[in-house]
Amino acid sequence: MAKYSEEFKIKLVTEYLHGELGYKLLAKKYNMPSQTPLQDWVRAYKIQGIEGLKRRKVNKAYSIQFKLDTIQFMIETGASYQETANQFRLNNPSLIHRWMKTFNEQGIEGLNLKSKGRPSMSKKPNKKKNENKKLTREEELERENELLRLEVAYLKKLRAFRENPSAFHEKRKQRSHSNSKKKDSD
Repeated sequence: MAKYSEEFKIKLVTEYLHGELGYKLLAKKYNMPSQTPLQDWVRAYKIQGIEGLKRRKVNKAYSIQFKLDTIQFMIETGASYQETANQFRLNNPSLIHRWMKTFNEQGIEGLNLKSKGRPSMSKKPNKKKNENKKLTREEELERENELLRLEVAYLKKLRAFRENPSAFHEKRKQRSHSNSKKKDSD
């Protein structure tokens, strides 16, 4: 779905309201894939003025009471999603559809504001590897031996890098270059 600037929307709406072209011809003139957005803009402009054409910078959080009032209005009056959106000065009728669907599936609890974003890390249980498990003397020595091997290998590479940093970078370039050739041939 294409995003249109506020100026573009105002231009098309005023051209429609003061011009000779209809929705279809105006959409064609400006290479729009459909006339539907233009119809929505004109409708929003007639009801809300220029405010109806502005893009919301932040998603507004609506209260449960507002959502319930909107749903109740729609049920009692038999109004369409668009008519209800106009009544409550909402730009997006599909928002009401989503509220209605959630309300039918989950009731009032579904309309609660949901926290957004990634959950806090502190809420997750710690997954530490069997620290409580006692290692045998042999297992402790094997673990220590493995750590010492890793340390020695690290120190050798560090010494080689300090002695000749350019050779180290060349070797890394060659290795990454040969790896990319292998990937290309697969």
